[in-house]
Amino acid sequence: MPVTPLELDRFDRRILDVLQQEGRISNQELAERIGLSPSPCLRRVRALEENGLITQYRAEIDARQLGYQLMALLHISMDKHTPERFDNFERHIRDIPNVIECLIITGQDADFQLKILVRDMDDYQHLLLHVINRIEGVTGAHTSFVLRRVFEHRPVPTACP
Repeated sequence: MPVTPLELDRFDRRILDVLQQEGRISNQELAERIGLSPSPCLRRVRALEENGLITQYRAEIDARQLGYQLMALLHISMDKHTPERFDNFERHIRDIPNVIECLIITGQDADFQLKILVRDMDDYQHLLLHVINRIEGVTGAHTSFVLRRVFEHRPVPTACP
């Protein structure tokens, strides 16, 4: 279902740009950076949150420091393209903490793309063979291992090209 974009002025767009880069910035510093006083700045941030444009704040973690040495992109093919089959897969995949992203895709010989973090190849093999491939309806899996991240978590552009 299409979402109608909110009408944003330059202050709102600047707030979004700064918060995407520095989510822990104080309201005082944010106000100074965008050229507003603190009270109107805070009102704008709260309005952006209430309108659902800002959905959450979170910390980014270095997965390697927690022992996750491999990142894989896994393309999953399903046997049936029915809402029930996809819902079942999505329910199961949400319960697997190593799956850090799940997308329904088109244009491939796959129905889902998963981004997975694992400690090593043994960990990956177990996850694939004993967990993911056992979800009802999974008929194929194709894996690409990430050699190096060029960039990740790029900010959403706030100005249309």
